Amino acid sequence: MAWQRNLWVLCAGASLAGASYTMSIPFLPLYLLELGVSQSSVTAWSGAVFSATFLVAALLAPYWGRLADRTGKKRMLLRAGYCLAITYFLGYLVQDPYQLLGMRLLQGVANGFVPAAFAIVSSSVPENRIGQSLGFMQTGLLTGGIVGPLIGGALAHAFGMRQSFAVSAAVILLATVAAWLLVEEPRSAAPAKAGSIVEDIRTAFANRPLIYLLGLLLLVYMTAMVLQPLITVFVAELQGTVKGAELSSGFIFGLAGIAGAIAAPLWGRLGQKQGFFRVLVAAMACAGVISMLQFFIGNIVEFAVAQFVFGLFIAGVVPAINAMVIACTGSDFRGRAFGLTSSANQLGSMLGPILGGVAGSFAGIKAVFVLTGLLLLAAAAAVWRNAALRRAAAQPDKSTLSDAMGS
Repeated sequence: MAWQRNLWVLCAGASLAGASYTMSIPFLPLYLLELGVSQSSVTAWSGAVFSATFLVAALLAPYWGRLADRTGKKRMLLRAGYCLAITYFLGYLVQDPYQLLGMRLLQGVANGFVPAAFAIVSSSVPENRIGQSLGFMQTGLLTGGIVGPLIGGALAHAFGMRQSFAVSAAVILLATVAAWLLVEEPRSAAPAKAGSIVEDIRTAFANRPLIYLLGLLLLVYMTAMVLQPLITVFVAELQGTVKGAELSSGFIFGLAGIAGAIAAPLWGRLGQKQGFFRVLVAAMACAGVISMLQFFIGNIVEFAVAQFVFGLFIAGVVPAINAMVIACTGSDFRGRAFGLTSSANQLGSMLGPILGGVAGSFAGIKAVFVLTGLLLLAAAAAVWRNAALRRAAAQPDKSTLSDAMGS
């Protein structure tokens, strides 16, 4: 069946996309040192280089989402994939930190492969398979997150960071060609309505559950990305030396990915049976507690275990939010909805490294764990008390945007 082929191919594509990202981007601080940035300036440069992509991607995501509804989600998937392959290869060619910053800005323009893949799957699979399918997709994405840091760390250790970018380009190109050959464009129940991005945003703001979910995505990605520019430095502190920090960081990134790959389909099945509202609250609350407990970490083994357990719980959050977004939107708005979710996660991903850099500089890296834990706990409590989200999650008819807007 077409939907099953789409699911398998795009799950593999999400895995390759995750690998292409995590084999190079988490190690940007080390690449900046290779490019001549001083040790005293690397934190500031890391924040700028990490955030640049997310800012551009957040601004353009609604446009790409609207274009996906009008011209086809598969076309947007291919556009993103080929452009990402080019930008990763440019990362292989850069010679100074300013060129790397420019490459990251272009990467923001190219963004959209994974949101487009999720949009195709959500529009293809039967209604009673959405939860499991999104969990399956999340597993693919996280599996790539397991392999990517291990490959990237090994390449960086043996050959330098440049090779990681070249391999990233080849990996995302492979995923894109496979999607071009094998993925079938899902048929929308109704054509996308004419109008502007401003009208799309107004429509979204009229859908209160959707707006709450977008805010949650922003917060979750912000907390997840807080440690991105700091984790290699933190691992070096725990080891007592910078030597080998890239390999240790890659291993720890991989552990978190393994945990997510194990847990994501289980959360998906649990959400399908018990409701994604409950799954969302439980996963966020538990992730918040584990994050705060990392304040007491004293060695790298404890950090690795904590990151694994954190990965088990945080893996349930995004699939639950995505499933609830689908419940709140009609198929003719699906591409635009995922464009808006992409904007939310890109904004959160942009703010996270900035928040982490500032908080880490003033209060220390361990204080960042406490901050992110408190944010996740507060979000879980706010969701539990949110009547609009509870009603949207309980809707018997989840097929149209107007139903969600009337809730």
